Amino acid sequence: MFAEIAFLLYVGHLLADYPFQTDHQAGCKAEVGRKGWAANLAHAGTHLLTCGVLLAIGSLTLGWHLPLIPAAAAVLWIGATHSIIDRRWPVTRWMNAARQAGWAERGGAAHVDQTAHITALAAAALYLAA
Repeated sequence: MFAEIAFLLYVGHLLADYPFQTDHQAGCKAEVGRKGWAANLAHAGTHLLTCGVLLAIGSLTLGWHLPLIPAAAAVLWIGATHSIIDRRWPVTRWMNAARQAGWAERGGAAHVDQTAHITALAAAALYLAA
C-alpha cells in the first residue's frame, strides 16, 4: 500500500507544482509580506486539495480503508511542509550549510527544493501505510 500511496501523492505534487500553479504563485510565494504569504498559502492549498482528492480516489478505486483523521493529518503535513519549503529560506540555509553555493548558482536549488518536497511526501505515505 505504501507504493500506491506514495505514487499518488507524487502525482498530486507534480500536478500542484506545475500545471496547477499560477504564474503569480510561482513568482510571489517566497516574498515577504501579505502578498507573498497569500500566494504561498494558495499554492499550498492547491497541494492540500490535489493530494486529498487523489487519496480519496485511491481509497475508492483501490479499496483502501484510510482513517479520516490520519489521512487529513497527512494531507495537512504535505501542505504545511510545502508552504515552508517554498518560502525558499530552508533550501538556501541547507545549501549554505552543505557548502553548495556554487551548485545553487547553477540551478541546484530547484533540485534541493524538489528533494525536500518528495521527502515530506514519502514521510506522509509511510505514516498512512503504517
